[in-house]
Amino acid sequence: MRTEGTGPDLRHHGDAEVRDDGAALTDLAVNVRADTPPAWLREEIAASLMSLAAYPDGRAARAAVAARHGLPAERVLLTAGAAEAFVLLARALKVRRPVVVHPQFTEPEAALRDAGHTVERVLLREADGFRLDPAAVPEDADLVVIGNPTNPTSVLHPAATIGRLARPGRVLVVDEAFMDAVPGEREALAGRLDVPGLVVLRSLTKTWGLAGLRIGYVLASPEIIGELERAQPLWPVSTPALAAARACVTPRALAEAGHAAHRIASDRAHLVTGLSEFASRGVRVVGPAEGPFLLVRMPGAAAVRHRLRELGYAVRRGDTFPGLGAEWVRVAVRDRVTANGFLKALSAVLT
Repeated sequence: MRTEGTGPDLRHHGDAEVRDDGAALTDLAVNVRADTPPAWLREEIAASLMSLAAYPDGRAARAAVAARHGLPAERVLLTAGAAEAFVLLARALKVRRPVVVHPQFTEPEAALRDAGHTVERVLLREADGFRLDPAAVPEDADLVVIGNPTNPTSVLHPAATIGRLARPGRVLVVDEAFMDAVPGEREALAGRLDVPGLVVLRSLTKTWGLAGLRIGYVLASPEIIGELERAQPLWPVSTPALAAARACVTPRALAEAGHAAHRIASDRAHLVTGLSEFASRGVRVVGPAEGPFLLVRMPGAAAVRHRLRELGYAVRRGDTFPGLGAEWVRVAVRDRVTANGFLKALSAVLT
């Protein structure tokens, strides 16, 4: 279904659930991996502080990211998190009919609107498992944005299905911020050169716990990278963030991320099994889930969410995502001890 954008607060994000009076809650609202950054990464970042008197030089980090994906450096742009990349895309690209596939992370649409664009939404349906139908996207859309795996649905779309959205004259933006949480990064498009107009966004803040540092990157044609770079201010990525980028694409880091992805998959299965115990009370998990979070529908979700806060747990409200309503929440995957505590609290609330 297509619709013009109205309604939800596009600037509400999971961190709002754990600010101020929520700071002491067990955080199942933010999708950053728990117990991060690891000690070795903190040490790499700390060592970079000795170079703060010099202006940042991103060449080594850019080359390292390019090598990680088997690309030349001119196909890489480092950004202050994926959020900056959305702003650059919105400001730099001259597009007539941008389309955002929802439900998904809301910053792409917010950035486009702030840049003066009229944004059309394609809403994926719960009845279809929130899975992509490329035919639902208008043929003359010259910018299409989709997440994979998608936040908040945790749906992993087949790369071939997303590839069907590519057209000559169209920019296809795929937000792969959570792809490194998928074992083997299957269905990834990062590094592909055979998809016309492809722009892939990656974030290093989720898996490595660097949300406060702000580091991500864009993979695209040299022409698009050039346009985005011209829209960027000078020295946009700090020296500590550049050090983190280099560290997070080493073989050691990639192996650690791979192990973490398998652990997340196991912990997610445990959480799904626990939530299935509440099916008789109207609780439904969107599946198969492939990201480090679950989208859950439950009756009276707003009241449940507030009661969970009283019991010490924060989950992410779902009604600020276009295409969802007040009966939805998003729950981050955590370790089994944390999940069991949450399930016990949820049982008390639902009872």
